[in-house]
Amino acid sequence: MSNPLAIPTADITGLLLAGGMGRRMGGADKGLIALDGVPMASMVLERLRPQVGALLINANRHLDRWQAYGLPVVSDEIGGFSGPLAGIHAGLLASTTPWLLTVPCDSPYFPLDLARRLAAAAAVSGARLAVARCDGRLQPVFALLRRELLPALEAYLQGGGRRMETWLAEVGSIAVDFDDMAAFANINTPEELEQLGRR
Repeated sequence: MSNPLAIPTADITGLLLAGGMGRRMGGADKGLIALDGVPMASMVLERLRPQVGALLINANRHLDRWQAYGLPVVSDEIGGFSGPLAGIHAGLLASTTPWLLTVPCDSPYFPLDLARRLAAAAAVSGARLAVARCDGRLQPVFALLRRELLPALEAYLQGGGRRMETWLAEVGSIAVDFDDMAAFANINTPEELEQLGRR
């Protein structure tokens, strides 16, 4: 039986967050790095595509390579590589749907039911932002948020705020529990890339 409160897939835009500096990866554009011969971003987009109605990529470097995916590419409006919130801000500016689902480019095994579970929790609770939690820890870049949060995020960033957890608390997000910590593994270093490839 379908949930009458469910958020339609068509109302959700998926945002691939790929705007970071990749400092611990020697400055590499992490999403473009291959894992088992496939760019991590390609793996993430493959899992994200069926969960949403539209797709965006947030990137600040190598824009020609990102544009080769054939998707809209949006760069941070807030300068200085200001972290995931700046990417989310760019995504909210470009999105035309009521909801935005964010995932990082370096977590190629995130849950296939991420959108469905976050959307169900948001719909039932009436929350404007739902975020994944696993093993008691928030996974803040795996979030579903309403586009109407754009002014609040803009104000936070313009005031110098950068910490995602602080902003999540400010706007009253709800946490949704997942039980597979490995699904949220992200790759920050060459060693982690090698370990995940072996697994």
